[in-house]
Amino acid sequence: MKWNLDDLPVFLSIVEHGGISVAANILGMPKSTVSTTLSRLERSLGVRLIDRSSRNLRITTEGEFFYKEAKKIVEQALITDTRMADLATTPKGRLRVALPPAFCEEFVAPHLSKFQHQHPEIDLEIIITSQGNELIRDQADVAVVVGQLEDSELISLPLIHAELIWLTSPKWMFKNSIPCTIGELSQHVQICETRYALRRLPVNVDNNLEFLDLSHGVMKINHPLIIRNMLINGEGISMLPRHYCVDSIIDGKLIQVLTHFKLRLSSSQLTAIYSSKRLMSPRIRVFLEFLKTTCDKENYNYITSN
Repeated sequence: MKWNLDDLPVFLSIVEHGGISVAANILGMPKSTVSTTLSRLERSLGVRLIDRSSRNLRITTEGEFFYKEAKKIVEQALITDTRMADLATTPKGRLRVALPPAFCEEFVAPHLSKFQHQHPEIDLEIIITSQGNELIRDQADVAVVVGQLEDSELISLPLIHAELIWLTSPKWMFKNSIPCTIGELSQHVQICETRYALRRLPVNVDNNLEFLDLSHGVMKINHPLIIRNMLINGEGISMLPRHYCVDSIIDGKLIQVLTHFKLRLSSSQLTAIYSSKRLMSPRIRVFLEFLKTTCDKENYNYITSN
């Protein structure tokens, strides 16, 4: 028969206060319950811990040994409980976060020093990857993913849902005319993000659904900031999520064109995912708040600049 850890505080109180009655008063328990607890503990251990008579109580040799060990156990349990309570309220410990390259560079990296200053006890590790959804189960605590979510078991926090817009540069505009049809546009799209290189890319032209073939004859790059820089250098027309182009448009390095050629793709959205809402650690909570605040601030800056 195994002895119960919950019986240890009762036994310690009996020994430290010299009797069952006193221990019962201090613990706020019936005397019979304290006596029963002691008897149950002795039966479980198979030894007599305390010799008791009507007048006095004497701890046995076995009881003295068990008292010392029990006190260590209870003290360690209290220390562990205090530390766990601290962990449950203070953001600390290792936090692994998977972020897409462009999103990290453009949105997160400029604010990481501030986050680390605010939460110095978090041991933050950033994994730069476009495959964050594949790491979330055993390698990352939080991941930011681009596009439509597929795993309904994961908890999601929407961060950015910006539209895809067509862009070019003043340098290209100086030598070329803006295309008027999908057929003309296909001749000027020299580069695009890999995820948009579809054989039938849906485009609403004045509310009429048409399709653009970007599956061949187009350079495919899986990094929107590289596409942005190439467009600035005059490499034709292409589409990008608006949130990566705001400053370049304001500075005049890029020009939004073809506003009536609407792209309706969920692949431009950014979402933070994590495994469960239950017992969310403080370090995950504050990092999600950091991501949300950062993205909301960037969106606000875009709105106010227009």
